[in-house]
Amino acid sequence: MHFILQQPRFNKKNGSFSALFATILVAVTLVACGKKDEVPPAPATMPVSYISAMPTSVPMSVEAVAQTEGAKEVEIRPRVGGIILKKMFEEGEPVKAGQVLFIIDPAPFQIALNQAKAQAAGQGARITQTARESNRLKELLATQSVSQREYDNATSDVSISQADMLQAQAAIKEAELNLSYTQVTAPVSGIAGRFQFSEGALVAANTSLLTTIVQLSPIWARFSLSETELASLGGRVNPDTVSDVTLILPDGSEYGQKGKLNFTATQINPTLGTQELRATFNNADKSLLPGQFVRARVTTGLRDGVFLVPQTAVLTGDQGKYVYVINAENAATIRPVTLGEWYGKDWIVLKGLNENDKVIVDNLIKVRPGAKVVPRIFGVTSQPAESATTPAAKINDKNSVKS
Repeated sequence: MHFILQQPRFNKKNGSFSALFATILVAVTLVACGKKDEVPPAPATMPVSYISAMPTSVPMSVEAVAQTEGAKEVEIRPRVGGIILKKMFEEGEPVKAGQVLFIIDPAPFQIALNQAKAQAAGQGARITQTARESNRLKELLATQSVSQREYDNATSDVSISQADMLQAQAAIKEAELNLSYTQVTAPVSGIAGRFQFSEGALVAANTSLLTTIVQLSPIWARFSLSETELASLGGRVNPDTVSDVTLILPDGSEYGQKGKLNFTATQINPTLGTQELRATFNNADKSLLPGQFVRARVTTGLRDGVFLVPQTAVLTGDQGKYVYVINAENAATIRPVTLGEWYGKDWIVLKGLNENDKVIVDNLIKVRPGAKVVPRIFGVTSQPAESATTPAAKINDKNSVKS
């Protein structure tokens, strides 16, 4: 490469540059140095991994958010009011049906029972008196010493006394029942909750909540399925159509015991568009607690002729979900797909794939429609062939400046 530089000449007569800066001429001439320009290498073909799509069968299942609840959740309230003398259980510990939980001061109810018994005794004496009077008047009526009316009144007094006696006996039973209620017992077996009061507190009958008892085994899980989810299972479900229910715990693991539906709503909730369901699970080890949020997987059968692809292989575009498939010319092409639900770490593809389609599963961020790729089977470690490149020739440039 040669540069020819003509410098400006100084005119001594007028003390100025001749044709100031107009005579400055820079000529740049590119001369072939006897060496050919380097040809840039062709772009390397992108290596990608693929899986061959093969039809398979997967369970027909859907998952929904569920919440556990005790099979029996009982609120313990006193049937009589009074002072709580003693708590007879440990909070958070198992209790058995019939076990005494609280003792309410029985003294007022014992007094009421004694009064009812006294009234009954008085009524017994009244019955004896009216019966004796009725018998005496009956003898006098035979001799017409008394009127028929007097005898009838005496007979009525006997009947009234007997009715009063029945009322007194009912009062005794009521007093005995109230006295028995001073010992608050557990109606079911389960785990006792927190005591809401303290010993010595005054509680009201049928109002004050003393504690709760929750039965942990079996335990229930309540959830709902939308109409779309029900359609994917073949329609409205019931205990006969559901094979099993699996609980997915918050850490992602599956609960060891399978469940069964024990309740299905007979109609779709018009507000939410869902069907309410409930499943029961054995919980002998008490690993599940009421109120936990879990996921319930409902399985009704098998779906045949579907494909499984990794979740990372499915992309989203303007037209919906799609995957990249390698065609016969080793070029990437877009294939729209219809998806089902997740199955483990894979998507269930319902439509869009054919048997033996090569679905690209990596380098997707660099893949473009029609781009040439170097396919390799996913999971098989292999070194792709190196692209041929033309060695770069050494170029010796000689630059000269002529003045």
